[in-house]
Amino acid sequence: MTDAATPRPLPAKIDLAGPRWYVNRELSLLEFQRRVLAQALDPAMPLLDRLRFLTISCNNLDEFFEIREAGVREQLMQGVAKLGAAQIAPSDLLRRIGSVAQYLVAEQYRALNEVLLPELEKEGIRLLKPLTWSKVQRDWAHGYFQKEVLPVLTPVGLDPAHPFPRVLNKSLNLILALEGKDAFGRSARLAVVQAPRSLPRVIRMPTGVAEKPWDFVLLSTLIQEHVALLFPGMKVKSCHEFRVTRDSDLWVDEEEVDDLMAALKGELTRRNFGIAVRLEVTADCPQSTIDFLLEQFRLPIESVYRVNGPVNLHRVGALCDEVDLPALKFAPFAPAVAPRVQRAADLFEAIREGDLLLHTPYESFAPVVDFAMQAAADPDVLAIKQTLYRTGQDSPLVEALSRAARSGKEVTVVIELRARFDEAANIDLATRLQEAGARVVYGIVGFKTHAKALLVVRREGAQLRRYVHLGTGNYHTKTARTYTDWNLLTAHPELTEDVHHLFQQLTGLGKVAKLKQLVLAPFGLQEKLLALIARETEEARAGRPAAIQAKMNGLTDPSIMQALYKASQAGVPIDLIVRGMCSLRPGIANVSQNIRVRSIVGRFLEHSRVFFFHAAGEEQLFLSSADWMERNLQKRVESCFPVLDKTLKQRVLRDGLRAYLEDNVQAFELQPDGSYTRANPGRAKGKPAQQLLLEKASG
Repeated sequence: MTDAATPRPLPAKIDLAGPRWYVNRELSLLEFQRRVLAQALDPAMPLLDRLRFLTISCNNLDEFFEIREAGVREQLMQGVAKLGAAQIAPSDLLRRIGSVAQYLVAEQYRALNEVLLPELEKEGIRLLKPLTWSKVQRDWAHGYFQKEVLPVLTPVGLDPAHPFPRVLNKSLNLILALEGKDAFGRSARLAVVQAPRSLPRVIRMPTGVAEKPWDFVLLSTLIQEHVALLFPGMKVKSCHEFRVTRDSDLWVDEEEVDDLMAALKGELTRRNFGIAVRLEVTADCPQSTIDFLLEQFRLPIESVYRVNGPVNLHRVGALCDEVDLPALKFAPFAPAVAPRVQRAADLFEAIREGDLLLHTPYESFAPVVDFAMQAAADPDVLAIKQTLYRTGQDSPLVEALSRAARSGKEVTVVIELRARFDEAANIDLATRLQEAGARVVYGIVGFKTHAKALLVVRREGAQLRRYVHLGTGNYHTKTARTYTDWNLLTAHPELTEDVHHLFQQLTGLGKVAKLKQLVLAPFGLQEKLLALIARETEEARAGRPAAIQAKMNGLTDPSIMQALYKASQAGVPIDLIVRGMCSLRPGIANVSQNIRVRSIVGRFLEHSRVFFFHAAGEEQLFLSSADWMERNLQKRVESCFPVLDKTLKQRVLRDGLRAYLEDNVQAFELQPDGSYTRANPGRAKGKPAQQLLLEKASG
């Protein structure tokens, strides 16, 4: 905190809206993929989890092309440029994206071929290629192909009656050059074979065939080695894998449709066949074949990515689940259970004693599930209201809501149908809940409902009492074991009344209600944050202590960044933990010299949002579902809520912020040029926040 005794002079006038002070959001997101990939090369990580990080980086890059790169390409095609704070034109941005992405892809395959596969082989884990097969292995491979693979393959020879097939987004395909004539006298030059999605992509060799404990072969390898069997009497001159990535963003004009669910269902099928944005081919694929594929997918040469290995590299991640070698994986752990939850006869009693705060995955998410299940079974509970963004297909929370509705309770569920890549699952959940008798709504037209809230209304004697859960993460029991988030269970009258008003806004009509504790986007959260930052700025200029510490997933909102720059100029020390995109440039003299930005990448995905302001000694601390991004603050319904209990506030400060600010092992520090350097503990003892918090939770 600042401790100056005299007011600070105002800085020289600098145009803080100028593009030189900002990093493009897409390029910043690619930098995040570089940090994820760095985990695959970290020898301190368990070997199989390093392989998992490699496949995560591949999946992330796929999604980047499906959404981000596709969006920039769409701007270029439509002649509409959304330049962002960094003011980079779409054509220039596509070129820079391509340069970085080509480097990342090359590094992914270098990590696989030069680092991970050799180290896996030392542990008896091998991905075998045909040249290394013994006779026994070759015979097994031939038999497996004949029995398990061949019956489900559908080769397509290209001729006027068989045009180039519609290729599914990210599907594994083979293109073949053929010679000779078939039974009908046709002399097709090319054919396409799509690998069946119903078959495993990584196949373990059985005992007696394998020479090492864990010998595997790729499905693509089996098909290529036996592909001639699909074209009897013809000569296969060449065979190469390819994969196309397509624009997967869904677009529905919500104001023009009568039924959002029906409209989204119609759009979901389009995702598999959107406009092509990237073509991956094996490194030895002839240029003539590449040119042919580019013509089919209407792509420029810059969209080609030659890879030194399987084009569906993320599928290699199946090894992590197939290989049962605990020493090569993160050690399992049992999340802690809050002592008050263990002692209490029921959760309502525990919450009445005082606010409960859970830090997942270090603490169990089970009390949140139990809260919903107990509410569903309790005859004194009259109503349950919940928002759902991502939950998983077999969610016990959804089952609890269904059971409550079937038992006659008033159940209202706000389901966000437009949660990207979860649209189909959420449509299914909405249908199931409606059939159970729940009242299901889809939020607000034009605004995604991203707030995480669960409200229970219970009759206790002569009065009705509200209980609430608010969280920074989703109601997803699986990701609660791998994402760091905060969960508040409270019966605080003002907070619970505010959540009641939130649901009124989501399901009904009317003006924005005046809230006492909860802050919502798009109704005031951005303004609240700007006011809090401005207060720290004024305190610092007056020579009084000031400080801002915040943790989030992304920082791209121009108004927030400009306010932070002004606070830095005034002398406010600002510490930010931003996992993914960050468009702010720290460490620039006279602009951001008092701002430090770090990103933590480790075993768990850092997902929580925590905001701390010194506030003239009041030490205000908030938890939120919202990142400091334009979409969250202006185009989503988000919640931000204070931690009111002093003991819990100090706990969040310690475990949710300062542990990460002291991490000198897993942290990456953002440089003024937009690149990141890994923190180096040097001679000091390493302090990985996640490991310390795990040890603390285990006692």
